[in-house]
Amino acid sequence: MKQGKIYLYDQYVGLLTEDETGFTFAYDADYLASDGAEAVSLTLPLSDEPYHDTVLFPFFDGLIPEGWLLNIAESSWKINQRDRMSLLLACCKDCIGAVSVIPAEEPPVEEMNSSAAEGTNASSQN
Repeated sequence: MKQGKIYLYDQYVGLLTEDETGFTFAYDADYLASDGAEAVSLTLPLSDEPYHDTVLFPFFDGLIPEGWLLNIAESSWKINQRDRMSLLLACCKDCIGAVSVIPAEEPPVEEMNSSAAEGTNASSQN
């Protein structure tokens, strides 16, 4: 099973999972209860119920790079072009737009951003 944490403007909004039955996207209950909660896509409106499909949801598939950038990703990470979830997890941590996809086993975006900022501050002080 592969899982990706979905962030919108660096805020955790839900979990995307691929298993033997297909793909599931579920919004986080805390996010749904928060003021100003927004859908990640018009095709995935806010809902308490998870979304399920046998193929990767078109919105998430659209985040995966195309052309020469996809070729670089395939050759660098040895990922088959048909393994859309692996490509999404490898390529979409910092993609264009407001949505990020972080492998579930990695730290949250907030921790990654604060670590990067600390590294920048430390190097600028030297």
